[in-house]
Amino acid sequence: MTQTVTLAAGPLELELAPAVGGAIARFDHVEGARRTPVLRPSPAPLGSVLDAASFPLVPFVNRIRGGTFDFRGRQVRLAPNMAGDPSPLHGQGWLGAWQVERSTACEAELLFEHDAGEWPWSYESRQFFALGDGGLDTRITCSNMGSEPMPCGLGIHPYFNCTAATRIRTRVEHVWTVDEHVLPNGKVRASGRYDIADSPICSRGLDNGYGGWSGSALLSDPDWPFDIVLSSPGVHFFQLYSPVAGGIFVAEPVSHANDALSACEADWAELGIRILEPGQTMELAARIRVQPKKPPVG
Repeated sequence: MTQTVTLAAGPLELELAPAVGGAIARFDHVEGARRTPVLRPSPAPLGSVLDAASFPLVPFVNRIRGGTFDFRGRQVRLAPNMAGDPSPLHGQGWLGAWQVERSTACEAELLFEHDAGEWPWSYESRQFFALGDGGLDTRITCSNMGSEPMPCGLGIHPYFNCTAATRIRTRVEHVWTVDEHVLPNGKVRASGRYDIADSPICSRGLDNGYGGWSGSALLSDPDWPFDIVLSSPGVHFFQLYSPVAGGIFVAEPVSHANDALSACEADWAELGIRILEPGQTMELAARIRVQPKKPPVG
């Protein structure tokens, strides 16, 4: 059975599954006899990270075209790591076991260590979780433990339940269109079918990255006893997955654009890729705030 770590604060309960990709297995709002998922619940016990409520993205996010990129005279080749997808995605952290470094009633710290191999740099990543009665504060870090510079990116991958009435309200500037392999093939204004300024979010048929993100998104549904504010200060990239089949969507604060590593290194900074010198650390902080519904206008 999967070992879990449970945190509680006020009406909120969080369950972590460190051995399954350092994932969140459950994040619920409990009021009397009513339990409402904040994130989509996973099976118990959690067996596959793809069934999780959320998981970490480290040391890169989303896909790398052909699994190949060049960095300072070295060609890096990565094998596909998800069945049915020819491109490796999300790095190694989501597929590895994490150690529990610390846990209290409302806080936890997890550690993942990667030795140089197919990804030719050693690094360590930490996740910090702090649960309060108003929401969950998370932070993920990556430290270059090797002797050479390493490209790096971070993100989180939370799943939310949805219905036809679920809405998203956020601000973005542009969106990358994608090909049949979910790899970017163009950059356009975020309008029309890509508009997420204030609109229904379920069953949109989107699997796209956005740029110029405001760093905050309001998620709401008339059947939820709360609204959700997903925020990540200083993060300007946002990945959205809303399958036609409906039922769930994924809203990801991410530090860089999809397939950014395939671009020339000269373009990496604009696309959000960081280069970590030996011993250097980067981090991404995010908050999932669970707040009372705003009263209707009028």
